[in-house]
Amino acid sequence: MAWRSVGANNADLIRQLRDYGVIATESVASAMLATDRKFYSPRNPYMDSPQPIGGGVTISAPHMHAFALEYLRDQLKPGAHVLDVGSGSGYLTACFYRYIKAKGENSDTRIVGIEHQSSLVEMSKTNLNADDRNMLESGTMLIVEGDGRKGHPPLAPYDAIHVGAAAPDTPTELINQLANGGRLIVPVGPEGGTQYMQQYDKDANGKIQMTRLMGVMYVPLTDLRS
Repeated sequence: MAWRSVGANNADLIRQLRDYGVIATESVASAMLATDRKFYSPRNPYMDSPQPIGGGVTISAPHMHAFALEYLRDQLKPGAHVLDVGSGSGYLTACFYRYIKAKGENSDTRIVGIEHQSSLVEMSKTNLNADDRNMLESGTMLIVEGDGRKGHPPLAPYDAIHVGAAAPDTPTELINQLANGGRLIVPVGPEGGTQYMQQYDKDANGKIQMTRLMGVMYVPLTDLRS
């Protein structure tokens, strides 16, 4: 990427990402402004680079979270079901919640974060409650423990799916859980090799179209045994 941002605080970080054109819309800026990274990243929360959060896991750089919100924004509507695979700290899951809530209330809205490490599940719940207890208490947001490579069938199909770690190849099971009209964004490629952020769109007839968005470098999508 062609920029290097370090904000003095959350608002300053978001301002810089807007100035660089990473954040393109007011609605994405508002969701990220409302979600202070200090609750989710214990080290360097306002630096635009990945930061360790424990368990061998990092919170992605803010610009990648901004891109995710921008690419998925048309699917993030009241009543949508959203799946955040490898939800980690809970930060992007919170942004999804706030983005949709700002668009309107709907009792059918569900935002699911799935994480395979129990310690990260508990940590993310602590983070979310420190930020705003209403997110989890509302029942609109759930953080579940499980193998995200298999999705979360109980609340499928999903209008939007984000994956925060690299799948080695086409994530067929997640595509199967995508609703007609839905969108999945996922890094695809081998660990240490060439990886691309790929977008999978499912049309009204269930046909899939893949678009390669950009080159990326992510840790692999795993379970506790890998």
